Amino acid sequence: MKLAVTAGKGGVGKSTVAYNLGAELDAVVVDADLGMADLPTRRGPDLHDVLAGRADALEAVDEAGPVALCPCGRSLAGARAADVTALSGALDAIGRHYGAVVVDCPAGLGGDTGVSLLAADACLLVSRPTEPALAAAVRSRELARVVGTPLAGVVLNRAEDVVTRPVADALGAPVTTIPESDALARAQRAGQPVRAVAPDSRATAQFRSLAAGVRPALER
Repeated sequence: MKLAVTAGKGGVGKSTVAYNLGAELDAVVVDADLGMADLPTRRGPDLHDVLAGRADALEAVDEAGPVALCPCGRSLAGARAADVTALSGALDAIGRHYGAVVVDCPAGLGGDTGVSLLAADACLLVSRPTEPALAAAVRSRELARVVGTPLAGVVLNRAEDVVTRPVADALGAPVTTIPESDALARAQRAGQPVRAVAPDSRATAQFRSLAAGVRPALER
């Protein structure tokens, strides 16, 4: 199963959601933001190398951290050498070996985002509960619809006391809110999923609920 985590604009916490959801789903998280990678990196082959034909997809998966991760390089030269059309094959290879894959897509509506969505079985849309972010989320929802990728759910990040029904109706999927919290901030600083830092926190409970909600869409 391959779940793409996408967002209409940057700065809404998409990578944080992808990382924590990967932990809950026991999935490999693939940082597919070829130009602005945001997840932890390491020495060794990365997604740039895979898409440039310099490494096998499984070679680029790092199992040493708290979440299995296929990182992406941060160099402009690496991004230019990467063939984004090879992404689908790389994700398929990782999915066959590991089972579950969470793809941290580039933010926005570019062609590389469309390729990531097209390669996935379903997608999760992340937004903040602000007017500009929600407007961008609607456009991102349309892109997923155009490429034929089902929407498994919506995340409103850093949200407190938000009425979710209008958002669910507008985007056509259930909404999970993730609260802004000290626990999540501490987990991010430590490079850990929040469940490892604060297993009894509300944020951990919401990510657990989110994982339970998207599983049926990925198992169809």
